[in-house]
Amino acid sequence: MFKFSISQRDKQSKARAGILKTPHGDILTPHFNPVGTQATVKTLSSQDLKAIGAQIVLSNTYHLNLRPGIEVVEKMGGVAKFMGWEDGPHFASRFARASRGKPTMTDSGGFQVFSLGVAQKKITLKSKSGQKLSKFSKSVFLSPADTQLLLPSVTRTRMEKQLIKLKEATVREDGVWFYSHINGDKHWFDAAVSIAAQERLGADLIVAFDDHESPLWDYEQTKLSVERTNRWGIASLKAQARRDQLMYGVVHGGMYRDLRIASAKFTDKHFKAVSIGGSYTSKLVLYQVLDWCVPHFSDEKPRHLLGIGEVQDIFEAVARGMDFFDCVAPTRRGRHGTFYVSPKNGGSIRNNFTMNIFNAKYKFDADPIEPDCECYTCQNFTKAYIRHLFVADELLAQRLGSYHNVYFIVNLVKKIREAILDGRFQDMKQAWLIY
Repeated sequence: MFKFSISQRDKQSKARAGILKTPHGDILTPHFNPVGTQATVKTLSSQDLKAIGAQIVLSNTYHLNLRPGIEVVEKMGGVAKFMGWEDGPHFASRFARASRGKPTMTDSGGFQVFSLGVAQKKITLKSKSGQKLSKFSKSVFLSPADTQLLLPSVTRTRMEKQLIKLKEATVREDGVWFYSHINGDKHWFDAAVSIAAQERLGADLIVAFDDHESPLWDYEQTKLSVERTNRWGIASLKAQARRDQLMYGVVHGGMYRDLRIASAKFTDKHFKAVSIGGSYTSKLVLYQVLDWCVPHFSDEKPRHLLGIGEVQDIFEAVARGMDFFDCVAPTRRGRHGTFYVSPKNGGSIRNNFTMNIFNAKYKFDADPIEPDCECYTCQNFTKAYIRHLFVADELLAQRLGSYHNVYFIVNLVKKIREAILDGRFQDMKQAWLIY
């Protein structure tokens, strides 16, 4: 039912082009999975995603559990049918061929339980030093004071809790109590709940319930988190009833080499598909984590780098042997006027291969974002017009930004695959990543 095979390997790196066979179609790898958190890639329709060339969409169990509810999605035929992510007509007549769902993936909700379940209202989580917390938070091991932060499993004083007015998640050995970021309702998630929800959502690829470490935890806290993830991983496998879903185990361990390696070995031993998640303190640490983990993965298993999808990171991760990626960056950047561009149009590591359409120099620019890009945005609109839409805060601006960025990343990874097949990957990587 699921089979992953390697079509071609790069001779100068660990890059590989493969095919993952799923019940709803084959996925050619490497591949970037657009993130449709709530069964929608923000501002884009499923028809848009087909035109863009996406092969699979990733949705989130936490969000769909809260809204509209797992029961609703299940009764509507599963996440693919619910969002119209199908081959053929969505509403097929009795004379037409019945539509067939395309591949989908759901993640466990583990990360969202911690990142969103800590409060009733959306807030910006910051350390005492003022830095916004993210996968790449650098204040981690610099200030002992930063261990007292607005994260669910970090102990805080009663005064801090009252000041911040947070309802924090409570992590137990078998699961987590958390509060909805929508209305504050209390919910319980454990491995059995997460897997049952993902089975009802009906995705082809699912993820074991995991404990996402804080980038501010010390070694001992991170070790306990890895051990918890291991227990929850085994519980996820025991809870799985459907055999038409491929489950990914998740590697954790923060920036600690021995914890990452141990987690990689454990994940590879128990799961038929492997993924790398968790927190990092810099891109360099991310690449080190890949170097530590990938050698301990079985060659025949698909590998997913969770939550990572910027241009430089994709090239470096593919070179280290990763197959799948997902990230909200393309749509998030696009909705705020930041567009991906290639090196020949000014993109580089220094600017994250992006340009800001709000720049005044584009006010009279009659060129598209990328002259050679075949996406809907670049084929039909000038920088001047797109800038006008953003300045005027028109909704079309967000759609055009998201469309271009998702197209750019999906098709960049497609070109990377073609380069691997043709033996040109190293040349392509060097042309893009000029350090």
